[in-house]
Amino acid sequence: MDSRYSQSGSSRNDDSDGEQYTPRTPRRTPMACTFCRGRKLKCDGRPICSNCNRRGLACAYVPV
Repeated sequence: MDSRYSQSGSSRNDDSDGEQYTPRTPRRTPMACTFCRGRKLKCDGRPICSNCNRRGLACAYVPV
């Protein structure tokens, strides 16, 4: 048997209970502030988000 095809040296994250490996997905913010929503930016969901803080704007969250 060829050593290229052996799985003993696999670098994957093997779980002993047979679960499949799933890549991590970033956490979604439940709601974006009005500025981020209008500019279609990634909002971090903090009371004053980083985009508004960087620009010196008032950060407001309005329910959709």
